[in-house]
Amino acid sequence: MSVKVGTLVLFGATGDLAHRMLFPSLYNLHMDGLLADTLTIVGSGRSQMDCAAFQAQVRAALTEHLPGDRVEAPVVETFLQRIDYCAVDAGKGTGYDDLAALLGPRMDQPVGVYLSTPPSMFGPIAQGLAAAGIACAECRIAMEKPIGHDLASSREVNEQVGSAFAEDHIFRIDHYLGKETVQNLLALRFANMLFEPLWNARAIDHVQITVAETVGLEGRVSYYDGVGALKDMVQNHMLQLLAIIAMEPPANVGSTAVRDEKVKLLRSLRKMTAEDVKAHSVKGQYTAGAVNGEAVAGYADELGRPSNTETFVALKAFIDNWRWKGVPFYLRTGKRMPRRQSEVLIQFKPVPHNIFARVGAPKLDANVMIINLQPEENIRVKVMAKQPGLDREGVKLREVNLDVSLSHSFAGERRRIAYERLLLDFIEGEQTLFVRRDEVEAQWQWIDSIRDAWATVDMVPQSYTAGSWGPSSAIALIERDGASWHD
Repeated sequence: MSVKVGTLVLFGATGDLAHRMLFPSLYNLHMDGLLADTLTIVGSGRSQMDCAAFQAQVRAALTEHLPGDRVEAPVVETFLQRIDYCAVDAGKGTGYDDLAALLGPRMDQPVGVYLSTPPSMFGPIAQGLAAAGIACAECRIAMEKPIGHDLASSREVNEQVGSAFAEDHIFRIDHYLGKETVQNLLALRFANMLFEPLWNARAIDHVQITVAETVGLEGRVSYYDGVGALKDMVQNHMLQLLAIIAMEPPANVGSTAVRDEKVKLLRSLRKMTAEDVKAHSVKGQYTAGAVNGEAVAGYADELGRPSNTETFVALKAFIDNWRWKGVPFYLRTGKRMPRRQSEVLIQFKPVPHNIFARVGAPKLDANVMIINLQPEENIRVKVMAKQPGLDREGVKLREVNLDVSLSHSFAGERRRIAYERLLLDFIEGEQTLFVRRDEVEAQWQWIDSIRDAWATVDMVPQSYTAGSWGPSSAIALIERDGASWHD
């Protein structure tokens, strides 16, 4: 798909995500000359207001959420000239005809519709656009995660949206895929002969994926309770990371080849049974504690009532294919952790024979690769090296780091917001970093197996103190195998 959209319609344009991420990202693209001069941005929300009032909202959002050196008054004014507004109440199904009238002759060019709305609105909005004639053959639609809350609801949403837009015109967003370091995983694996021959069960002992947050509910009470960490983080962000880390080499970096390999990998995840979840999963919920030196309330206190929703989950997963047979993948995510951290750890196996055992080095540490995604973006490889000296008392070896800091290596490059890449790809019709329907459904199949198994054994969340790394059983989950979480 190479046709660029001529108009970008943003539903949920008065919401938090639009103000924090979407409009600042669009402004940065505009400032850097990456948007066509003719591109129009139409904001849409339930509130009735004129264009000037909405532009004032956008101006305030840019001032609040962009670095001061990026906010240049003349550039802001030319950016605002792109922006129009049309009220649409998706819940009531009104305003679509007004939107069609506003677009008018601009419908001669493809329209891109971006849904920054509750997932329950995806289907109704797609249907409303189709009824108003806005879902043209070349029009496209983008949806924020989550797509449904289980496999059945995901299929329902996909059917509703798919009846209005062709699959190759549907862009499902996981903003983690817009992060530079996540994209760098492809380069790390497939642009370097150094790693790929070792990227398998013969050389790798296990893999850890950690996504830790310091925040609690943070105003997401109505959304988060009843969803929990498994659906909120594992189903999308963490499984996408796992797929990129573990998939087979694609034939090229085109959207079809990359996503084909991700689907194959996700379908190879071993489903969990009731017996499996007892040994291979941990649910947790934070209680009162301290994070970054500040006292914080427990989840039930923030919520105002008891709840069985998990704010922490740890899993031991297996991929049943040739490359990864027998290699455990440990996944861990939680709220109110000691620090914000997203990383992937590749633990290699030890060398088969220690030739230095007789000369003073009885133990060699196995190599480790640590890929940090946030807050820092870097790649570290821990290797054994000889300590300088004359070795009169034996050879001394110790572990040293080979550190590739992306911020240092590319110091002259501005670090972009993930949404800048995703919005530009959406406007230009490039789908590689977006999630295909069969990917979403493969992810839900695995997640549903865990949820069903939890229900069968009536697994309840274990308490952990805010500011800790989760329940003690999460530590036992990995230490039973002779490994430890990388904290």
